[in-house]
Amino acid sequence: QVQLVESGGGLVQAGGSLRLSCAASGTIFSINGMGWYRQAPGKQRTLVATITSGGSTNYADSVKGRFTISRDNAKNTVYLQMNSLKPEDTDVYYCNAEVVDRGSRYVHDYWGQGTQVTVSS
Repeated sequence: QVQLVESGGGLVQAGGSLRLSCAASGTIFSINGMGWYRQAPGKQRTLVATITSGGSTNYADSVKGRFTISRDNAKNTVYLQMNSLKPEDTDVYYCNAEVVDRGSRYVHDYWGQGTQVTVSS
């Protein structure tokens, strides 16, 4: 089985910065895409940023220019550097990984436990 463990969330003032980390472990053969999503109460989970195994990135328009996604393939870890934070960025943030399972070799999506990001005005 595969686990994704997130860290780095917290409370920050508007204009501040946070860096989220998500480390994958378990029966991993390889990881294709990785990404970050966010969800507020009563809302749908939406894409924030994704990154391929080769380093190509994609961002939601709302975070473009403020957030940067990166990954360390040797550590099976994805990061989200969040700068110029706004109150509307307040959400629970979830990491995602497209994992090629070591046993089955099928590609499955796995999710982190979620980490709270709160931005005060």
